[in-house]
Amino acid sequence: MKAIQLQAPERFAVIDVPEPADPGPGEAQVRVHRVGVCGTDISGYLGKMPFFTYPRVPGHELGVEVLAVGDGVTNVKPGDRCAVEPYINCGVCYACRKGAGNCCVSLKVLGVMTDGGLRDRFNVPARKLHVSKSLSFDQLALVETLAIGCHAVQRSGLKAGETCLVIGAGPIGLATLEFVKLTGAKTTVLDTNAERLRFCREVMGVENAVAPGADVVAQLRDLHGGDLPDVVIDATGHNGSMSAAFGLIAPTGRLVFVGITTKEVTFTHPIFHRPEGTLLCSRNALPADFTRIVGLIEQGKIATDPWITHRTRFDDLIAAFPSYTLPETGVIKAIVEVN
Repeated sequence: MKAIQLQAPERFAVIDVPEPADPGPGEAQVRVHRVGVCGTDISGYLGKMPFFTYPRVPGHELGVEVLAVGDGVTNVKPGDRCAVEPYINCGVCYACRKGAGNCCVSLKVLGVMTDGGLRDRFNVPARKLHVSKSLSFDQLALVETLAIGCHAVQRSGLKAGETCLVIGAGPIGLATLEFVKLTGAKTTVLDTNAERLRFCREVMGVENAVAPGADVVAQLRDLHGGDLPDVVIDATGHNGSMSAAFGLIAPTGRLVFVGITTKEVTFTHPIFHRPEGTLLCSRNALPADFTRIVGLIEQGKIATDPWITHRTRFDDLIAAFPSYTLPETGVIKAIVEVN
C-alpha cells in the first residue's frame, strides 16, 4: 500500500507501508477519501512545528469511510462517512480524567506524532470518528480545522457586545473567525496578505479586515471607538506578532495564542499587567467541538464551499506541496483526493 511520507523538512517520498490488520476491539478500519492541508502540515514541511517528528506520514484533517469495525464498537458501522478527531489520548492521565484529552501527557496526533492519513487505509480508535449522514468527504475533511477555531473562541470566553481582534487570516485564523462571528462580537481581522483580507471582507463579511499600520495600537483604537479589543486571538504562529499582541488588549482583556512558535515570545511586563490582562493558550480541540461543527455544517450555518481554493490528487501532491507554502498562491485550503 502506498503512502506519502515526510522524511525530513522539505523532503517527501512515496513509500510502501503494510496493509492494516483487521481492526481490534474498539477500533475501526477507515478508507481515506480526503485530506486537508493545514498550517501544521506546512510548518512540519518547513521544519518549524515543535511537535512534529520525522519520518512521518502526514494528514490529520480527514474525510473517511468506515470499512470494518472491531469488537465492542457501536458508534460507527461499515459504510459510515466520518470526520476524524486526530488526537489519540490515553484516557487515564490527569488531563484525560479532567476531560482535557487534548492536553493528554502521552498525546499522539495523527500525522504529527504518529502516522496520519496520506495513505489508503488505516485503523483508528472508533471513539475518534464523528459520523454524518449528509456531509461530503470534502466537508468532513474541514471539520478538524474548524474545531481548532471553535476551541480557541471557547477558551477566550468571548460574548456578544465585546470586540475581538483575530491576528492572522490563514486557515486557523479563518476557522477562529467563523466562531467569533457566531458570538455576535464586533470583529477585526489583521493580516499582511491582501488576498486573505479580501477573502475576509467579500466571503466572510468582515468589515474591518485590514493590514497592520505603522502604529497598530492607534489603528485599532480608530476601529474600535477609541478602545482596544476585549479579546485578541493570535493565529499567526509568529513570535514577533505574538510578542506584540500583549500590548493590544483592552482593560481586563484576554489574549489567546492558538498559533504555535518554536521561538521565544517576550513582552515588557507593565504593558500586560496594567490592563490586568489574561493569557490563554488553545491546544487542539475537544470531542464536543467536532459534534457541534458537524451539526452546524449540516444545518447550513457554516458554509464550507468557499474554503477549498486548491485541490490535488494523491499522486500529484509532492509536486504541488511547495506552492502551498507561498502566500502569493492564495491558498486558503488545499484538499488532497486520496480515493
